[in-house]
Amino acid sequence: MIFLKTEHEIDLLRESNQLVGKTLCELAKIIRPGITTLYLDQIAEEFIRDNKAIPGFLGYNGFPYTLCVSVNENVVHGFPSNYVLKDGDVVSIDCGTILNGYYGDSAYTFCVGEVDSQVMKLLKTTKESLYLGIEKAVEGNRIGDIGHAIQTYCESNGYSVVRELVGHGVGRKMHEDPEVPNYGRSGSGPLLKKGMVIAIEPMICLGKRQIVIENDGWTVRTKDRLPAAHFEHTIAIGSKKAEILSSFEFLEKELGDRAI
Repeated sequence: MIFLKTEHEIDLLRESNQLVGKTLCELAKIIRPGITTLYLDQIAEEFIRDNKAIPGFLGYNGFPYTLCVSVNENVVHGFPSNYVLKDGDVVSIDCGTILNGYYGDSAYTFCVGEVDSQVMKLLKTTKESLYLGIEKAVEGNRIGDIGHAIQTYCESNGYSVVRELVGHGVGRKMHEDPEVPNYGRSGSGPLLKKGMVIAIEPMICLGKRQIVIENDGWTVRTKDRLPAAHFEHTIAIGSKKAEILSSFEFLEKELGDRAI
């Protein structure tokens, strides 16, 4: 069932999602070669709790951390660990919060030091595809219009789209209907209506789209071990354009010319 949100509910969802954006900014301040991904998780949990919210991922279906931290060939759902970030890594950080009973959910793929130009192009294309998908997220369009925009742009640039993992509705639960694939046919799928709140999150591979799940039962990586990128915004469907409830503005101001 798809729940349409009231203006008040969207206000609450905006607050939670803005906090995710601010949390990602705190991480942007410290991401560099030599720090562990577990340290990023500790900083995020402390910041979220200091802002009177609850980490949205911690304990969700048994997930044991505040962040999903996925480095290089890991696509999503990676565990923070004692892995030490090194120059040339790319790291997707997916963060969730619960504030006033509503979820925030957003992700950004960061560069660690100097990143290979081929990988940088993958990140830029993935981020651009997110905004192309958001452009289609207006009342009267369909879910398939979002996925089609993402898929055609990424594949036209030579990349592949993960099929097994998709975006989703967001509200009092982190994962609500509808599912939001990053591929599809224009004009297909559920009708978009004002009041729908969804997370759009392209997961795009430098190589082939096939994935495997690691032995921890969570970490998803590319089968060919080539890098992947992941960007995510939570948005509210509008009559003429979507409102982006989450934010990259805080972290991109912090990163300056190091932003994607």
